[in-house]
Amino acid sequence: MISLIILAAGKSTRMRENKLLLNVNGETLIERVVRTARTSIVDEVIVVLGYEARKLKERLAGIDCKLTINENYEKGQSASVKAGLAAVSSHADALMALPADVALIDSQSINKVVEEYRRSKSRIVIASHHGESGHPILIDRALFPEVSGVNEETFGLKAVINRHRAEINYVEAGTENVLIDIDTEEEFSKYFRGGAASTGTGRT
Repeated sequence: MISLIILAAGKSTRMRENKLLLNVNGETLIERVVRTARTSIVDEVIVVLGYEARKLKERLAGIDCKLTINENYEKGQSASVKAGLAAVSSHADALMALPADVALIDSQSINKVVEEYRRSKSRIVIASHHGESGHPILIDRALFPEVSGVNEETFGLKAVINRHRAEINYVEAGTENVLIDIDTEEEFSKYFRGGAASTGTGRT
């Protein structure tokens, strides 16, 4: 069983409003990402909310996902990772972590990571493109105790990844979508108002 954790608790500090509530072709950014995750082969999707949780919860009401709240979202993403881990099914073989602002993600890229994990049994599998590490990141159950101890001082999941760098299996996704996160209004306009989102081609 594979559990995908979508990290959606942040405050969008580099934008004037919550980017996850911005409209993309008739739905919000958070709806787009969660719906994409649901069309992949993962077994459960967990969304970690924090900032403006009520508004995001309303947008996700019709989507099959598990919602959990990170009350400490202002302390950074590590707290959201741990909140997501606490909600993962006890039957999960591995978890996947995906920041919600990796908003061009496609289900095929998620599936490639899952399929490689099932084939190789590597303890860490990461989507990549042309040698550059991206998202999602898959971590085997054996490393859950380490995930439960992440903190911002050691840069969250990066500490786990760095400790096990020799074991990482990088999967070529075949698209830049696994590398692109939306942090600014300029990036949102480039990828969503410029047509990239509808074509799924990534950078233009």
